[in-house]
Amino acid sequence: MLSLTAKIRKNLGRKANLLRKKGKLPAVLYGYKIKSIPLEVDYKDFEKVFREAGETSLISLKIEGEKKTYHVLVHDIQRDPLSGKFIHVDFYQPSLTEKTEASIPLKFVGEAEAVKNLGATLVKNISELEVRALPQDLPHEIEVDISKLKTLDDHIKISDLKLPKEIEILRDPEEVIVSVVPPEREEEIEEVSEEVKEEEAKKPEEKKEEKEQEQSEKQQENNSL
Repeated sequence: MLSLTAKIRKNLGRKANLLRKKGKLPAVLYGYKIKSIPLEVDYKDFEKVFREAGETSLISLKIEGEKKTYHVLVHDIQRDPLSGKFIHVDFYQPSLTEKTEASIPLKFVGEAEAVKNLGATLVKNISELEVRALPQDLPHEIEVDISKLKTLDDHIKISDLKLPKEIEILRDPEEVIVSVVPPEREEEIEEVSEEVKEEEAKKPEEKKEEKEQEQSEKQQENNSL
């Protein structure tokens, strides 16, 4: 389990900006059987831990001056809208005896032979899976081996994934995660797309011609009167 050290935060409210300038990240800890505790953590330390843990792996959080260790999840993150840097983080301590639900990102590994040798296009239909498990059993990510895609008929369904029995997937096991599309089908899709664009481009001209025709007919009617 990854570990992180924090301090009790004294600079609250607008004073939190002073911490950020010093390379610290304002945080708060709350959750199962604990009261909310304002904290501060080293920005670079948190960045490194979060890169590996994400929002689904437990982190061992130690508060300076306390003997107790908290097992927490990164529950919520706030970022600066311009720089994208972290400006605040919530640490949540879940019950380790109660299952929780989480969305786990999929990591596609390997190389699809159908793409490499047959010129097919890889189509990813699902990027994450909703699962239920005890917090300590939640994986950081789920690997999908696309090297199994050797022919144009091959695909990988949720049911094809090999996951520990402790993890319950909350989606239809028959859903296709990833497949391959033959080269000619991709060309057909592009051709249809181009035809639609051409038709859309013609519409303004057709409307213009119809309008001119209507005006001409009206003019003829007026002349006959």
